[in-house]
Amino acid sequence: MNKRLLYIVSFVVLSTGVFFSLRVYNAFSQAVDTPNLPTIMESNAEISDLNQNILQKKNSIDEIKAKQDAYKQALAEKQAEKATLENQLAIFDNRISAMELNIEDVRLNMEATELEIRKMDLQIKLREEDINKQKERIAAALGLLYKEGNKSELEIILLNDNFSDYVDQIKHIKDINRGLADDLNKLKSSKEQLEADRRQTNIKKLSLEQLQVKLESSMASLTNEKSSKVAILDQTKQSENEYQRLLAQAKKEQQDAAWDIANLERLVRLKLAESQKLQDSTTPGSTDMIWPVPKNTITAYFHDPEYPYRSVMEHPAIDIRAKQGTTVVATADGYVARTKAGNDGSYAYIMIVHANGLSTVYGHVSKIFVSEEQFVTKGQTIGLSGGMPGTAGAGKMTTGSHLHLEVRLNGIPVNPLDYLN
Repeated sequence: MNKRLLYIVSFVVLSTGVFFSLRVYNAFSQAVDTPNLPTIMESNAEISDLNQNILQKKNSIDEIKAKQDAYKQALAEKQAEKATLENQLAIFDNRISAMELNIEDVRLNMEATELEIRKMDLQIKLREEDINKQKERIAAALGLLYKEGNKSELEIILLNDNFSDYVDQIKHIKDINRGLADDLNKLKSSKEQLEADRRQTNIKKLSLEQLQVKLESSMASLTNEKSSKVAILDQTKQSENEYQRLLAQAKKEQQDAAWDIANLERLVRLKLAESQKLQDSTTPGSTDMIWPVPKNTITAYFHDPEYPYRSVMEHPAIDIRAKQGTTVVATADGYVARTKAGNDGSYAYIMIVHANGLSTVYGHVSKIFVSEEQFVTKGQTIGLSGGMPGTAGAGKMTTGSHLHLEVRLNGIPVNPLDYLN
């Protein structure tokens, strides 16, 4: 039997779908293959350099964290020692050094983040180039397929030199179809990854903005801490006796205020209960309180272990950074139980009794705009912040301008951050 006739017989046996797949094979096998994208990225010199720089930054950050831990340990040891002027200055020195390291830590994190953004931008560029190559590859295959599609099945059979070549092509039909489908899936996956890379880059840029805010806050804290040290030296005139005298005064001021607040709250609640003027309008334990000053850096936390004077007195509040003379508002509706002015430089504060057993104390205020036995509403201005050493209402041994905020539940100090929005 003639060889070409044998091909014709074979054609009759095979389905039309087989010849369609053969045309796909012929077209697909002529398309230009592209290198694997991960391989391209790994071999890219610029990405390699960026990875090395990022690693160096992260190693430097780890070294700084180790130094920060050492300063924290030294600070804890000094706070455990007897309260002396020398120890207090050492505490400030340790805190200042720790803050300087914190600033360096933030700067290194910013630099590492900037490098990561550059790396991701480059990866996005490479991925876009890869997507374009994939599109070109698929377009070329489809173009050749269209060209081959204009030939009849009989032409394809007759163009084969021998039957074995024809059979070999048939054996690869499944792989051929899968190859083109894989390329289409790869293109779809690459586009999805590109969008994910862009989202991740935006997250990194947002992180960089947050680090910038943190850097500015850390630098402000450092300036404040240095000012506190200068204020201590100025107030004590570097005299141990003067330091001990001022420390005793500061401790007495806080003790007197705490005793006054605790006793007054009980009496005021009894008085209000009789007149039914203060109704429980919120859920017990409500956290529905607003910030008394614009939300800002917390310079000392509730029972803060790093509080500069913790060896002498606890810190049953949070200190919120606020410039001298910042407007102070009531955190919630309430009744003004006490307004203690400090025009002579002593500690000044405002106490407000709220519903549900809550009360708030606003300390180091430089001016008071409300009166005792006055009802106030949430957000109403009640005074101005203070705390700058030597100014009205600041009190003794103050650490700089800020607002001291206490929240009490049934007379017992609780963490204000659990109640502020």
